[in-house]
Amino acid sequence: MSDALTGPTAPRRRSDREQGLILVGAMAALMWVVEVVDQVAGGKLDQYGIEPHDPEGLVGIATAPFLHANWDHLIGNTVPFLVLGATIALSGAARVVGTTVIVAVVGGLGVWLVAPSGTDHIGASGLVFGYAAYLIARGFFSRSALHLAVGVVVIGVYGTTLLFGLVPTDGISWQGHLFGAVGGVIAARVLDARGRNYGETAAAYV
Repeated sequence: MSDALTGPTAPRRRSDREQGLILVGAMAALMWVVEVVDQVAGGKLDQYGIEPHDPEGLVGIATAPFLHANWDHLIGNTVPFLVLGATIALSGAARVVGTTVIVAVVGGLGVWLVAPSGTDHIGASGLVFGYAAYLIARGFFSRSALHLAVGVVVIGVYGTTLLFGLVPTDGISWQGHLFGAVGGVIAARVLDARGRNYGETAAAYV
């Protein structure tokens, strides 16, 4: 029996989960790169946050999640962003993109409409609250025992932080937290319905 000759091994295609995890990591890395640039620039990038009631401030819906007031602000958002984002990423990159877009748009527009004029809202905490709300609400729409269990864990770990984050406090964008969470619930409803339409088995994903 002769040995078979084979060509170079084809590169393994990344799974959808791996792509989702890479996407979450890339967004977190971008936050850190932006903060480095902002520190070098003397904080000038922070002006590109969400400025309520100002048409030019609408650009902040896309940019605000990547801007932070200082290193402590960034560090405080990075850990829960990675933990919650990675949990969502286990359902694939498309789920990360869909959840992030819905939370950013709903949360950003809510801040722009409701928050006081003359304020500047920055930080990824709106996404964090949206991710948490998505994971908590998803089980109610999917009727998946696994999703419900994940939601209970999220409540157990972050429940107190979520509640205190909704209390109006000077210097804290509670509006961003509130409407980010609203966006997370909407994302759970929209994405779960779409998943059922395509025959997705909800219980197969975390």
